[in-house]
Amino acid sequence: MHRLVSLLYFVLGSWASSILSREAANASEAFITSVTLSSDGLSYYTVIGLGDMNFRVSLDTASSDLWIMASSCSTSACQIVPRYPLTYESATYQSVNENSTQFVAEYADGTIAGGFVAKESFHLSNLTVPNQAFALITDSNVTMTDDISGILGLGFPRISTINATSTNSTPFFPSLAQQGLLQYPLFGVSLTRNSTGTLSLGAIDSSVVTNLSNVEWNPVVEFSPFGNESNSSSYYQWAIPLTNLSVNGTSVALSPSYPTVTGNRSIAIFDVGTPGIYGPWADVSKLFSTFTSARLVNEAVGQWAVPCDSAITLSFTFGQRNFTLQPTDYIIGETSGDPGLCLAWPIALDPSPDGIDWQFGTPFMRTVYTVFSYGIDTLEPPMIGLYPLSNATTPESTSLINAFLASASEVIGTTLPNSLLLTPTATTPAYSFNTSVPASTGAIVQAALATSTYSPIFGAVTTIPDSATLNLSAIPLIQPLPTVATYTVTDSAGMISTSVSRISIPSIVLGAPPGWSSAGFTVRAPAFTLLLSFVVLPSLLSLLLHCTSLDFS
Repeated sequence: MHRLVSLLYFVLGSWASSILSREAANASEAFITSVTLSSDGLSYYTVIGLGDMNFRVSLDTASSDLWIMASSCSTSACQIVPRYPLTYESATYQSVNENSTQFVAEYADGTIAGGFVAKESFHLSNLTVPNQAFALITDSNVTMTDDISGILGLGFPRISTINATSTNSTPFFPSLAQQGLLQYPLFGVSLTRNSTGTLSLGAIDSSVVTNLSNVEWNPVVEFSPFGNESNSSSYYQWAIPLTNLSVNGTSVALSPSYPTVTGNRSIAIFDVGTPGIYGPWADVSKLFSTFTSARLVNEAVGQWAVPCDSAITLSFTFGQRNFTLQPTDYIIGETSGDPGLCLAWPIALDPSPDGIDWQFGTPFMRTVYTVFSYGIDTLEPPMIGLYPLSNATTPESTSLINAFLASASEVIGTTLPNSLLLTPTATTPAYSFNTSVPASTGAIVQAALATSTYSPIFGAVTTIPDSATLNLSAIPLIQPLPTVATYTVTDSAGMISTSVSRISIPSIVLGAPPGWSSAGFTVRAPAFTLLLSFVVLPSLLSLLLHCTSLDFS
């Protein structure tokens, strides 16, 4: 065994120089990195590199920009997280208009993040993107936990604040697709309730998706221009039509807020940055009316409570497939006012002027593997692929629900009203977009999607694609790096011994370059940490997978 360890160190040393000199982001590749649920359960984050510094960022598919808290931010929300040190002169940092291009991000909950635009070398997994535009936040009331320093948006360029104010500043993922730097212009998200998931770029995580034919593909909805934005429609959000809703197999009629605009279809957005499920008052109230003893408990929030022992399934239909939520998927937790009642998703909202009636966030996305295919100029529209992680359609047992509530060990402070509340009447605002310019589902635009050098997998689909016509074999696959190594050694006497050990991942210091310290930062890791994390370790593990004396699992 000692000889094997020595051999491994020799292999590492022999290959280190060649690996370090390799440019990670050249040619078409696929990349995968882990994502983690934050301790407050509100977001999923991953680790990125900016220059030679590491930061945790929350994933968000409903925005497009990358932003990081800056050291000059003095608000209380900034002070508790690692920040980009402006006094450190990163060799790969580039100012934009001498740091005078302003950035402002406003969110539905009233929080705001403001700062300026800059450029920096970006690292994710063993991917490197030079001169990536991002925002450094100097004023914010966005509260972060778990040392999360910012947000990584994965949406379309149309909703990018940076792209609208600064030239040559295409958002992160669209830039990869437009430059042809991925095996295929898509990314996949795997989310779990209690452990890490994955974010894959350019390929689908085959450790989760074991049968590509079970992915339900849906063309993304196009949106008309906003005001004087342009004279043509384009892609705005990762949104697709919701075709049906049912409770215990019984359909609930959907009531789109803008039926004449959306062709009498309800539009749903998929957002990894939303920790809930939301729908319009008309649909949500009808949904909960099918539950025995369900009641509206907060009309200002649109929150319902249901009996905790409700053995009822909720099914949402996208394309031609039903996706079923079990009680443990939609129950939030017990109320303090009545332990027999549990708060539940979805929450009701007033109509949104963009016509998006439903928001499917992490409670739903944990039940599927979600693929976001960016589309190809002149050849293929953007698509959302949904792969169900469970085929169960019968309700969970009461004992399983009780065990789930016990494991949650959290009672939600809720003051229940003394009388039943009536469902309020929602006022529908004027539609925001210019309806004189038509927009259709699955439209193929001439520019701003992925480069046309890609060969289409879905083709010119404008409706739900027939699985028989899809070129599924062309979809790239990738697997997460192994976390456990199995060593099998044969000695001179022919005796075979096997041992299993966990692969040690180098520790990562957040918010400070290797070997540098300033007020508020303590550096404990060697200068080699970033290279080990983003370049050396992934490459070495890939190399060692080919060694016949080692079996990695």
